[in-house]
Amino acid sequence: MAAPHDRPTIEELVEAVREWLENDVMSSTEGRLRFHTRVAVNMLAMVERELAVGGAQADRHAARLAQLGVTDDSELASAIAERRFDDRAEEVRDLLRASVVDKLSVANPKYLADADASAR
Repeated sequence: MAAPHDRPTIEELVEAVREWLENDVMSSTEGRLRFHTRVAVNMLAMVERELAVGGAQADRHAARLAQLGVTDDSELASAIAERRFDDRAEEVRDLLRASVVDKLSVANPKYLADADASAR
């Protein structure tokens, strides 16, 4: 982490709150509050994963878009709707698949593991 901030880092703060909710709060609650605590734990885990890999994913996504000659997802969607990539359909599918994998690896990596298991 860059100056002026010292430890704990953003990652450490998020992890500490997630662990407190997961280990202390959730075990001493029930019903609706327990459910909402579980939701908060899952959201903080997503934040942790995005902090860890989000920058690299953004760079890879920008490179994939550039490979197609578009600058952002909106331009890509318009180009697809206008059928400008019909002759590059496999390439576009690969880009979209890679984007979905990146999103799922942050949102819920279990979905990827479940998909891999069912593909076998």
